[in-house]
Amino acid sequence: MAEAPHEAWITGIGIVSCLGEGPDAHWEALGSGEFKADATAYPPYFIHRIAPLDFDKQIPKKGDQRQMEPWQRIGTYAAGLALDAAGIKGNKEVLSHTDMIVAAGGGERDIAADTAILAGLPAASQPDAFLNERLMGDLRPTLFLAQLSNLLAGNISIVHGVTGSSRTFMGEESAGIDAVRIALSRINAGQSEIALVGGSYNSDRPDLVMLYQFGGFNLQDHFAPIWQRGANPGFALASLGAFLVIESRSHAEARGAKPIARLSAVVAGRSARKPGDVTSSLASLWGKLSSKLRPGTAVISGASGAAPATAEERTFLEQQKDIAVRATGTYLGHGFEPQFPMNVALAAIAVSRGTLFPPTDDSGLERTSDRPTTQVVVTGVGHWRGEGMALIEALP
Repeated sequence: MAEAPHEAWITGIGIVSCLGEGPDAHWEALGSGEFKADATAYPPYFIHRIAPLDFDKQIPKKGDQRQMEPWQRIGTYAAGLALDAAGIKGNKEVLSHTDMIVAAGGGERDIAADTAILAGLPAASQPDAFLNERLMGDLRPTLFLAQLSNLLAGNISIVHGVTGSSRTFMGEESAGIDAVRIALSRINAGQSEIALVGGSYNSDRPDLVMLYQFGGFNLQDHFAPIWQRGANPGFALASLGAFLVIESRSHAEARGAKPIARLSAVVAGRSARKPGDVTSSLASLWGKLSSKLRPGTAVISGASGAAPATAEERTFLEQQKDIAVRATGTYLGHGFEPQFPMNVALAAIAVSRGTLFPPTDDSGLERTSDRPTTQVVVTGVGHWRGEGMALIEALP
């Protein structure tokens, strides 16, 4: 007879964004109705800049901070907050078997080096040789794209002493979904007792604004809440750090940890993205969770604002009856890899408090709810590829 799945608890949350740091700051900001999109850095495009952080609190050695790019500092800081919240910061015995699953991109470009190369190319007598020479001389040889994504996990291990197994997933929004999904699967199967899961993203980079505008994805000219961007679609890039400590119930109880919420299920898909595919994919994923859902289930959506994915997600949500929907991207912006872990964290905070934050717009999709919030489905729809859902539940 197969062993019953091990129950998974969320016991630590570490989150940083434009809204501040930690659960309380985020919850207060989500209830304020104040949007913090910045249009001054890269007009006419919007970004959500990270709130001021005292990195010394979680990364005490200046040498460690100096060798990290901003996205690594943000992630290492958020990971430290999660370990603190779970009560395992500095506990070598627990950290020695704490697994780590990180969702990360390919690192940050050296803008100064890029600019110098582009400036010198037109005047070079042998452009190919010039380019090769500058790339070899200006970039550290260890930092090529296949390795950069692993640096966040490495820095977390060095700074915080997390020395269990380590995995890093690349793939924008899908990486964040799969990081949480694999962590839950391993805990359910008894292959892992405790895991640190999450990622980080730094949006304050001109190369990213340029890159995503090549695809026509950036929100520009006029800021509006997520569901009200139909005539002016796009996302506002976000700087985010989000980490969760997820552990088996038995492991948490053995060390006297207080759970925040239960992580009950994570499902993922990858549709071809023909017209209507996102709606169909979400319906299929919802069907996999439906047997666990109760009346009054709420949805925290990771919708980015990008077309056509956001419109198709809205079509799916409008087909569901008796649910309260909230899109956090209105407040946070869109941070790709850590977006899903961030929204899982916010869902855990919601069920632990038994309530949702107020509607973020007047589109008609987001409505007030007078029911206690005991279940939240988190949706994650990639701007280009990948869909996922997680079910987070309150504990008695």
